[in-house]
Amino acid sequence: MATRGTRGFGQYSGAARALERVGDRWALLIVRDLLVGPRRYGDLKAGLPRIPTNILSDRLKELQEADILRRVPTVRGGYELTDLGRALEPVVVALEQWGWSVLGEPAEGDLVTRDALAVALRAAFRADTAAGMPPTEYVLHVGDVSVGAVVVDGTLDVAPIGPGALPQPQRRGAPEAAFETQLELVIDPAGFRDLISGALDPGAVPILAGDTEAVVRFTRTFRIDPVGPTTDAAAGAGAAEASVA
Repeated sequence: MATRGTRGFGQYSGAARALERVGDRWALLIVRDLLVGPRRYGDLKAGLPRIPTNILSDRLKELQEADILRRVPTVRGGYELTDLGRALEPVVVALEQWGWSVLGEPAEGDLVTRDALAVALRAAFRADTAAGMPPTEYVLHVGDVSVGAVVVDGTLDVAPIGPGALPQPQRRGAPEAAFETQLELVIDPAGFRDLISGALDPGAVPILAGDTEAVVRFTRTFRIDPVGPTTDAAAGAGAAEASVA
């Protein structure tokens, strides 16, 4: 495995070694997008529009030298994660969950990409809750991008869809399920944030197909609870108000 030499932290620890390989700006976002599926250089650049081309090239080279990703022989200019790279999925998911507590409002020019949306749904997925629900298909249009999410027996299969979406591997495992519930909704990025965090009334969600009951099922299946001082302070304020009342 490649070492970072003088760019290292000079510490013999797992955290230091990990950050030497994926701690640079943009590195984990490249890993995040590749967790959704193999991507060409142009796909990665389109999904990270603010990354300079020279930095993208450098990061891809560094991640390849660290055995985190590799070239895809069957796709010209394509990259995919190695087993070592895919092992970063829990790290990326945990960062996604943590980040919802500091997400705030979208800044001007902030985009939601298909791959980012797919990973957000993975981070929000509650397998234990979903295991007790019938097979369900969800289609979400958030901003300018869309994803499809299939939930069967406590498992999630999510993939980008719509014009410009990249082909995805066929679903593994059991034959196609007969969906008892289908839901298609359209929502802006801030509304999606509020829906996932439980701050948005399911009855206020614009529905293209399905009903409010299906939205409630979605909010039970996909949920990220904010953590940290803000949540604790809000809980304390709520308790104080209740005692006064």
